Amino acid sequence: MSRRSRLWIRSGILVVLVAGSAFALRQFSKTRGVPDLPTARARQGTFQVLVPCRGELTAARSIQLTAPLDIPDLQIVWLAPAGGPVKEGMPVIRFDPSKLKQDLKEKSAAFRQAQATLDQEIAQARITADQDKLDLETARYQVERARLEASKQAIVSAMDGQKSAIDLSLAEEKVNVQQATAQLHQSSDDAKTASLWRLRDEAKAEVDRTERRLHSMEIKSPLNGVVNYLPNTSQGWMNAQPFKVGDHASAGLAIAEIPDLSTLEMESKVDEVDRGRIAIGDQVLVHVDAFPEKVLKAKLESISPLTEQSFSEWPPTRSFKAYARLEDPDPRMRPGMNAGADFVQASIPNAISVPSKALFTLRGQPVVYLKSGKQYAATQVHIRARNTDEVAVDGIAAGSAVALVEPEAPKR
Repeated sequence: MSRRSRLWIRSGILVVLVAGSAFALRQFSKTRGVPDLPTARARQGTFQVLVPCRGELTAARSIQLTAPLDIPDLQIVWLAPAGGPVKEGMPVIRFDPSKLKQDLKEKSAAFRQAQATLDQEIAQARITADQDKLDLETARYQVERARLEASKQAIVSAMDGQKSAIDLSLAEEKVNVQQATAQLHQSSDDAKTASLWRLRDEAKAEVDRTERRLHSMEIKSPLNGVVNYLPNTSQGWMNAQPFKVGDHASAGLAIAEIPDLSTLEMESKVDEVDRGRIAIGDQVLVHVDAFPEKVLKAKLESISPLTEQSFSEWPPTRSFKAYARLEDPDPRMRPGMNAGADFVQASIPNAISVPSKALFTLRGQPVVYLKSGKQYAATQVHIRARNTDEVAVDGIAAGSAVALVEPEAPKR
């Protein structure tokens, strides 16, 4: 075969291959259409218009635990685990009781001594009173006897009659003396007894005071909650650390705080532009960052009347504080946890909604791209309401597949 013939054959084979490749590519393009895009289904149901905010959980009620007021210097020897749950009546803080125990022994001994002295004085006063009573009765007997003798003046000599009269007078004077002596003894014994009663009561009061102080060495939880220890500023604010075992506490110093977990509420920062969109009584949906699977219902109870400026961001921002009480708080939740709050501004029943990513703009109009087979058709919609992640629209049917990415325009 000549060289020219072989060249023509090769050229023919090349033309056939190029033509076949072009035909196959064309057929593949027809069957493939627009590349497959991520889609979502339009949902029909109640659409809640939300005002999103951020904040943290707080407790509407909490109680501080303080050191006893009448004890100047105390040392902490035991603390319940920080952040751990406590029940009402459980011990939370214990102070060193050794000095008070020694004081109680000494004051108890002083009280027993005072009681013994008082008992001895009461017994001695009773003996003295009994003796005075006996002496008085004896003196009265002598009076009666002398009176009997004096009554014989008519039958005895004048001298004996005068002697009997003198004896009667002396006997009566002795009764008066004995009565005065008995009164003196009683007054003296009453004064001594009253003084000893006072000393005994003072000793008893010291024992009771020491026992109360000793009892206050252990502080118990007044409610169910979790314990948070406050900063110890005895070394200055720059070196403040939560109280720990071994620290000293002055009288009345706040050491710990126990929030009531049943009063958890959502404290939200509401931007000035959103303040007019919320009102007292609105429903709030709370999303705690630590528990993303849970959506807690709450009710807006109060809004701060004035804005608060925050310097944690730059430029500084101003916002209102809004407080919503949680209806059914999770027992695992704690004050200080970061959370998001969606204030329900309004509810649209039977609304058609699509993800925010599915909404696009075409020639200045809002559109979604409906999937039909392997093609995507731009469909103009009317926006009824808009949230961060979802948009309520009119113009498409429920269940329609909408593209989440805008299809590329076909090349010409």
